Amino acid sequence: MTATAASAKPLAVVILAAGKGTRMRSDTPKVLHEIAGLPIVGHAAKAPAALDPQKLVIVVGPGMEAIADSVPGAVAAVQHDRLGTAHAVLAAKDALSGFDGDLMILNGDVPLIRPETLAALRGSLSGGAAVAVLGFHCHDDHAYGRLILDADGQLDRIVEDKDATPEEKTSTLCNSNAIVLAGAHAWDILEAIDNDNAQGEYYLPDVVKVARARGLGCTHSEAPEDEVHGINSRVELARAEGLLQARLRRAAMENGATLIAPETVHFSHDTVLGRDVIVEPNVVFGPGVTVGDHVTIKGFSHLEGTQVRDGAVLGPYARLRPGTEIGVKAKIGNFVETKKARIEDGAKVNHLSYIGDARVGTGANVGAGTITCNYDGYDKHFTDIGAGAFIGSNTSLVAPVTIGDGGYTGSGSVITKDVTGDALAVERSVQKEVPGWAARFRARKEEAKKKGA
Repeated sequence: MTATAASAKPLAVVILAAGKGTRMRSDTPKVLHEIAGLPIVGHAAKAPAALDPQKLVIVVGPGMEAIADSVPGAVAAVQHDRLGTAHAVLAAKDALSGFDGDLMILNGDVPLIRPETLAALRGSLSGGAAVAVLGFHCHDDHAYGRLILDADGQLDRIVEDKDATPEEKTSTLCNSNAIVLAGAHAWDILEAIDNDNAQGEYYLPDVVKVARARGLGCTHSEAPEDEVHGINSRVELARAEGLLQARLRRAAMENGATLIAPETVHFSHDTVLGRDVIVEPNVVFGPGVTVGDHVTIKGFSHLEGTQVRDGAVLGPYARLRPGTEIGVKAKIGNFVETKKARIEDGAKVNHLSYIGDARVGTGANVGAGTITCNYDGYDKHFTDIGAGAFIGSNTSLVAPVTIGDGGYTGSGSVITKDVTGDALAVERSVQKEVPGWAARFRARKEEAKKKGA
């Protein structure tokens, strides 16, 4: 069989996520903890999704169906009794009823495997093997199972660390537990695994033993160690976050972005940066951010759920919340917060303002300290600022309200009514002046001090 023929066969993916994750010390299931803004299990499903599987099944424990709900296109299969990893895969059989193709089995707590690694693993079946196992080399002290190869370099068996001989323990080739089974043999092999061991459990690595006993071929491919580490604790969660951030930063720079201090920039799994983007230190990208070309994002800014068009300038200390759209060459300055706001081409909100549930029209200027008062305690209301409008500093726009194209508001105004285009709206109390008051006030204070002494 050629590699092309192998890849043409349908593929089903089973992700094992029934573990309780007690070492996380958390009320949240282990695989729902996030790295780069996506649950661990979402990362585990993201890489095989690139192989276009026909089916995706996530095996969970009782009452943990929400794990599968977090992954688009996945269905849940419940392992009611935790009797080992092979038993967990068999829990997915009903969900795959009628499926005829290869079966890829992955752990839900291993988030960093790359799509090309899984493609190579599946491609290793092309020589006619029934089982392919993903291995990696580990040189430190560890308790991983070893992949033992025969004289021809084929996979002969998997030996658990506690069962390995001193000679077998010298092998650095370890088992990642990522496995692909050829469709013609998958369920027969899995159902033949027994629980004749001290724990009385059905172990997935025994697929190699069963296949070899039946005269079927077993093979392996290899991955870098950093791709296959599982997450069992908060410490390992932080380590995985660090590895993924390094990967995302490198990809951003290779694709044409400049990161002034890469180690201080935090990305989400879906961050998209255009060409010639400059990102200054200590910028955080939450989920759902797309940035166009020639954008500058100054230090200490935070973006989430935001679309930024070409040539915009943001920050420093800008906070762009979900629903924000920044137009071409628009400017969002220091200590400005936006939420569900469309800032159109060339508009400026340069400092110390909150713009929420609003539109700021093309070329408009919003002065320092401006607030869109969008919430009345029950509902949100919309503010519409027209093209070319000028909003004076320290203006409060009490929504719902519209400022027409070219309209002005006087500084310090509280605007509660619509302003027509090209008009000036001023709302201020009359300024009063009392001649000599300050001098008399100071004199009274000084006299009181003397008497007190």
